[in-house]
Amino acid sequence: MGDPLDWVGPALQDLEVVGLRRTLRHRASAAGPYVDGLVNLSSNDYLGLAGDRRVIEAAQAAAGAWGAGSGASRLVTGGTVLHRELERAIARWKRAEDAVVFSSGYLANVGTIPALVGRGDAVFSDALNHASIIDGCRLSRAQVRVYPHRDIAALDQLLGTTDARRRLIVTDGIFSMDGDAADVPALRTLAEAHGAMLMVDDAHGCGVLGPDGRGTAAAQGCAGRVHVQLGTLSKAFGAAGGYVAGAADLCDWLRNQARGFVFDTALPPPAAGAAVRAREIATAEPWRRARALQLAQRLAAGLGVEEPAACIVPLVIGAPEATLRASAALAEAGLLAVAIRPPTVPPGTARLRFTASAAHSEADIDRAVQQVLDSRVLAS
Repeated sequence: MGDPLDWVGPALQDLEVVGLRRTLRHRASAAGPYVDGLVNLSSNDYLGLAGDRRVIEAAQAAAGAWGAGSGASRLVTGGTVLHRELERAIARWKRAEDAVVFSSGYLANVGTIPALVGRGDAVFSDALNHASIIDGCRLSRAQVRVYPHRDIAALDQLLGTTDARRRLIVTDGIFSMDGDAADVPALRTLAEAHGAMLMVDDAHGCGVLGPDGRGTAAAQGCAGRVHVQLGTLSKAFGAAGGYVAGAADLCDWLRNQARGFVFDTALPPPAAGAAVRAREIATAEPWRRARALQLAQRLAAGLGVEEPAACIVPLVIGAPEATLRASAALAEAGLLAVAIRPPTVPPGTARLRFTASAAHSEADIDRAVQQVLDSRVLAS
């Protein structure tokens, strides 16, 4: 018998031929606005806190006090008073009764959705939701109804045709590849009308939008009307981890039923310490989110694309191969703009996904605009 893995090589070659094979980049410098001599326009470090000395020192202090790793799940011996301090800080910030911290935003989604719905239930998911939401929906074993992107009328119709026991509407707050925002007030109105729970994954809005950076729902005036507020600590706050904020009973239920929490080793203490400090800095220095948003708007205006809802500015090119060539051309010009290709985005919509950070300068943004508008880049 032959090697049972002999199909992998040809399959990888098939990906290579159509421009969809991925390779890892291993940077030799710390996270920040500049990576290995390139202006970094692909990071989610929106507030520029990942390399902030105060955040690093908080991580070091936590490692010294609590160790490099947590050693077990939270329900065994992995939890520390630092983890609880972080949850309480998040709850105060989000103006919620409680919060639950997961080891990543991905785990928060794949843990939370199946804890809320299962067989006999229905989950209604935006067509452009993040992969972690899609995976959470699949793992739930509930009936999954996908509605067209931001199409409130279509969602209303779908909700009206189900007899499911429980109903969950789930959406990104800021869509990670398109940079636009969900209409949270309209979704909440539908949730109330159809007796559904509403869950907003605000990974790319929390820390950046709304009063005190509380996120997309807060920016739209309805944060208190979202049942499940999910976000990350790895983007605007430059650390690691995910969270759910909401009612005390909801959080207690997740601690008991969310498999991404129950069976996962607790967030490493250095990451928890970094997140606590980053949250404090973000509150004390509101100029960071104002600057990040201003630079994103400057970038979009220069490129002639739609104004972003937060810090993500996509430039759709189309074919994967052309997008890879454009990314390579920008790298030669000193700019890191990673090519985003299917299946991360729909076929025919490969793109350069630019992101702005408070740590960038106006000159960085203007340089990017000039290079992209250079015909050599767009024609590459």
